[in-house]
Amino acid sequence: AKKISASGGGRCNFTNIHATSENYISQNKHFAKSALANYTPHDFCSLLKKHKVSFNEKQLGQLFCDKNSQEIVKILKQECDRYKIDFILGTKIVNYAKNNAFHITTPREVFRAKSLVIATGGLSYPSLGSTNFGHTIARQFGLKIHDCRPGLVPLVFNKADLSIFKVLAGISLDAIVSCDNIIFRENILFTHKGLSGPAILQISSYWQPKKYVRINLVPNTDILAALKNNQKEKIILKNFLTKYIPSRLSEVLCTHFLKSKPINQYTGKELQSIAHFLSNWEISFKETEGYAKAEVTVGGIDTNELSSKTMEAKKAPGLYFIGEVLDVTGHLGGFNLQWAWSSG
Repeated sequence: AKKISASGGGRCNFTNIHATSENYISQNKHFAKSALANYTPHDFCSLLKKHKVSFNEKQLGQLFCDKNSQEIVKILKQECDRYKIDFILGTKIVNYAKNNAFHITTPREVFRAKSLVIATGGLSYPSLGSTNFGHTIARQFGLKIHDCRPGLVPLVFNKADLSIFKVLAGISLDAIVSCDNIIFRENILFTHKGLSGPAILQISSYWQPKKYVRINLVPNTDILAALKNNQKEKIILKNFLTKYIPSRLSEVLCTHFLKSKPINQYTGKELQSIAHFLSNWEISFKETEGYAKAEVTVGGIDTNELSSKTMEAKKAPGLYFIGEVLDVTGHLGGFNLQWAWSSG
C-alpha cells in the first residue's frame, strides 16, 4: 500500500465526492459507470466512519484523512483480517498458468485457485515497486493493451523556453490551462525543468508530444479592457501587469515577449496582441518528467476485454483485472483511489 501511504502528501486523498465516469480517461468512456455506481465515494466514506476515522473536504470535493494515510492502510488490513486473508510478501512469482485452475508458482510453493485478481497498478512511481507485471499477464492471456504513457506528471520546457523561464522556479499562480479543448483551472507552478501544479498535472494526462498547451495567465481579468482603460497612462507595462501576475513573471514576459514601454505608447493593435498573449500563452513542451514523477499511467488493458460489471476477462474466465492496470485513468483529486475501490 505504498501509493496509498504517499497519496495526498501523506494524508491520503482517498476519494472525491463528485466522482463520475466523466472524471476518467479511457478509450471506452462508459466502462467505469457500472463500478462507480455500485461502489460510490459514499460507500468508502461509510467504511471510514465504521472504523471511526475522521476526514474532511479540502476543495473541489477532495476528501482527506484528518490524521494520516496510514489510517486507510490500517482499515484495509483490518478488513482483510476479518476474512482471514493471508499476506505473503517478498515472494517472487516464478510462473503462472491456467489449466482447470490458475497455478501460481513461487519458490515457496505452488498456489492453485479458481479465480485470480490482478491488482498490480500501472507503471508510475517505479521507486514504490510498480512494474509492468499486470500487463505481462494480460498479454499472456491474449488481452489487448492500449499504449501507455505517464499521466498527472510535470511537463518539461524545450531548451529555448527553459533558458528563459528557469529563473521563475517556485512561482505559482492561478491559471486556465487547455489542450485539445480539454480545460482545467487551478494553480500552475514554475519548476527548474518546466511547469507543474494541479492544472498542469491535469492537462498532462491529455498532452502528447507536438501538441500545444495554452495557458490563460489572467483568468479573472478582461486584460484587454484593463489595458484600454489605462491607455492614456504613462505606467510601464512591466509594472502595470504586476496587478495581475507575479512581478518576476511580468519582468520575464516583458523582457522576452512583450517589449515593455509606457502604456500610452502602444497602439490599439499592440494592446490586442499583448492581451492575446497573456490569455493565450501557447507552449510546446519537450516531454514529461516520466513515470518516476507521474502519479498515474494513462492507457493499459483494453476495457473491451473485460466485463464492466465484474472486471472478469472475457477470454479467461476467473481472471480479473482492477485498478490502474486498466485503461481507466482518473483526474487529480482522489479519483484514482476511488477507481481502485470501485473496480475492486
